[in-house]
Amino acid sequence: MTAHHSAFQPAPMPTGLVRHGDQSYMQNATGDLTAVENIPALKKLRDEMVRREFGYAIALSEQITRFRAHTMANLGAFDALMAQEYNVTVGGEKGNRTYTSFDGLWKIEVRVQDRLAFDAGMQIAKALFDECLREWAEGTRAEMRSIVTNAFDTDKEGQINRTNIFILLGTESDDSRWQEGQRAIREAMYVIGSKEYLRFSFRDSCRDRWKALTIDLASA
Repeated sequence: MTAHHSAFQPAPMPTGLVRHGDQSYMQNATGDLTAVENIPALKKLRDEMVRREFGYAIALSEQITRFRAHTMANLGAFDALMAQEYNVTVGGEKGNRTYTSFDGLWKIEVRVQDRLAFDAGMQIAKALFDECLREWAEGTRAEMRSIVTNAFDTDKEGQINRTNIFILLGTESDDSRWQEGQRAIREAMYVIGSKEYLRFSFRDSCRDRWKALTIDLASA
């Protein structure tokens, strides 16, 4: 895969300087003003570095926002063209769509993921699962205990972890209380919205596996 590089300019950042007459000051983390000449050189250099790199980060964030907007607009325009040409709608269930280059080496996917919330019925579900765990022999179903614990754990946003919940829903047991707990989860679950995700993948030949094009900063 070839890449084209161009000069990347940072977003303008405030200097942090405060002028009073002929004197320049900088505000510290507690809100006090310190004369610039009294600030150690290394601290001033650190301040300049942080502001400069933050400027690049802001510029990149704005560029990604524009990129996503124009990509979704272009894909939408292609969908409209397809609908007009063939009188069909591009995409499958929940709006998931895949676009592949003619040679099969470049792929763009649009994936729609529901945002889920859970009502008080989750407390009933947890009580049913806990009842099962209390009565089951200690250690005989350790994997089940781990699944229940992880399912009702919360993610970094303080919400019930949906990934673990789906693992729990897919775990079978012949205990009727376990099955009732699963039913309680399904009835407690409801959709509060959805979000579209863009995925870009490429490969060197049709025999190779797809590789993701990294856009997420955390995965770069």
